[in-house]
Amino acid sequence: MIAAYIEKYGHEEKLKIGDFPMPTVGPQDVLVKIKSASVNPIDFKVRDGKVRFIRQEKFPLILGHDCSGEVIQIGSQVKKFKIGDRVFSRPRTERIGTFAEFIAIDESDVALMPANIGFHEAASIPLVGLTSWQAMYGVAHLKPGQKVLIQAGSGGIGTFAIQLAKHIGAEVWTTTSTKNVDFVKSLGADHVIDYKKQNFTEVVQDLDMIFDTLGGDSLEKDFSVIKPGGFIVSLSGSPDHRTGQELQLGFIKTLILGVVGLKANLKAKAAQAHYRFIFMKSNGEQLMQISNLIMQGKIKPTVDRVFSLKDCQEAIEYSESGRARGKIVIQVSE
Repeated sequence: MIAAYIEKYGHEEKLKIGDFPMPTVGPQDVLVKIKSASVNPIDFKVRDGKVRFIRQEKFPLILGHDCSGEVIQIGSQVKKFKIGDRVFSRPRTERIGTFAEFIAIDESDVALMPANIGFHEAASIPLVGLTSWQAMYGVAHLKPGQKVLIQAGSGGIGTFAIQLAKHIGAEVWTTTSTKNVDFVKSLGADHVIDYKKQNFTEVVQDLDMIFDTLGGDSLEKDFSVIKPGGFIVSLSGSPDHRTGQELQLGFIKTLILGVVGLKANLKAKAAQAHYRFIFMKSNGEQLMQISNLIMQGKIKPTVDRVFSLKDCQEAIEYSESGRARGKIVIQVSE
């Protein structure tokens, strides 16, 4: 099969296109002929080696963390799916590799695609959908009427998170650039902060949840506007001891992450709030609930651009630019 891969860590490492053996299908696996995959920041973070303390990769490494496609083979113990099913998935971390023609995925990480969208739109959903779902329902326990700030509302995570928060019934604030103000309003944002003109700390206070996708200075400011008992859930801040425990990284690595995340946790304690670094987990059942929301019209996927598999490198570079409005999709096959 044809796949896009890297041979080593490094920011200058370019994606190559090459031939790989077909995946081995285990008893609980479905073999998916991939139609579309999507690009996520985790792809270039993995390439750069920024997460190798948490997860070790083997090279050559096929990149890609979510996909849509058709089931063409099932393992002997598979009960939920049959050949011909149209599915989408975020494979578990140790089995990534969706920038390829085929992938074997544990059936517990797979869900039937929403019937009312195509493969491109379906591929754009799993990672951002599960991340938002687990942040809002699993960590912050967001409730109707609560106030949430979603950073970078026009990005891949933001476009989904705004819609999910509105479905929950929250009052949604988001940050974006001037050109995207109307766009994020169309997704359901109640209040839009143009970061080119305003500092969000001067606009909003007493937030129940902040969904941090930026880290750095933005995360530092979050602690001044979160209310006591509120949650700052970060994708780009510092992992901490909880990350080590959840990923079962062992005593030494967990201890090191405890030191890494100490500053954020101390700031949260001073604000009488909660800080959580989220490392998304694959979950087919949650993905099925997301699928139902899409079929009900509660959430609509947002695709910015579609690239061919041979243009994966260009797609990664476009993702790194931060200019995408919604998700970047790779068309793997017709």
